[in-house]
Amino acid sequence: MRKKVNLDQRLRRVFLGGGIAGAVAGILFTVLIANIIISGKEEGFEKQQTKLEKEIGELQSQISKYNAAHNNTDLLSGGEDGWMLVLVNETHPLDTSYIPADLYEVESERSVDARIKEPLEKMLGDAEAAGLSMYVASAYRSYDQQRTVFNATMQDWISQGYTPLNAYDETKKSVAVPGTSEHATGLAVDIIASEYEALDDRQGETAEQQWLMEHCWEYGFILRYPPEKADVTGIIYEPWHYRYVGETAAKEIHEQNITLEEYLGE
Repeated sequence: MRKKVNLDQRLRRVFLGGGIAGAVAGILFTVLIANIIISGKEEGFEKQQTKLEKEIGELQSQISKYNAAHNNTDLLSGGEDGWMLVLVNETHPLDTSYIPADLYEVESERSVDARIKEPLEKMLGDAEAAGLSMYVASAYRSYDQQRTVFNATMQDWISQGYTPLNAYDETKKSVAVPGTSEHATGLAVDIIASEYEALDDRQGETAEQQWLMEHCWEYGFILRYPPEKADVTGIIYEPWHYRYVGETAAKEIHEQNITLEEYLGE
């Protein structure tokens, strides 16, 4: 009986102490405890405990992924884990008033969420040590800045003869609608080669981008909008746009050749 009490206490700490509360956590906790009682006679206690701890870990991962997609503003502004996985896109907008609590200027007039300072600088430093030349062309953008970029791009299409509606549709393929841009999180950066600064597919053929695509996951970054994934991300191939998601997620996304949306099950 003493072992069972200790396990009960450990499970409660996992759910309540870890910030996962409410009805879902309560139901999961009840089911897991019931599982111990029912199957305790069939399997050894230690084996069952290990199995349940694995199940709890998987459930926590599922809840974290759900929160990353549906509670992005709260996660970014809060102190809990999971902020690095927040999903921001056309169907998962970010609160327009959100501003990173601590911005770090990685280059003149280009800042990122200070929480990604070290991995970003390490990645850029290692690339330079490998003989490559690149720089951060764009990083954090406020809602107003994103609106300016979007409107300017849309106006370019209109000047080419597109109707406002068609210009809007063309613009959002390459520029996120204000309120749905990852740049507003402070976790995304546009990195381009110094010797080829055009933002087109040829950017992906540069030695700098080839190195980044091969190694960015080692620093917790992913190529956010890979080729042939526009139907998933809603954004065309952008071989310059990198997003910090943390080393664990970046490794899994890289190995599985998937997008953040697919990783989060969205």
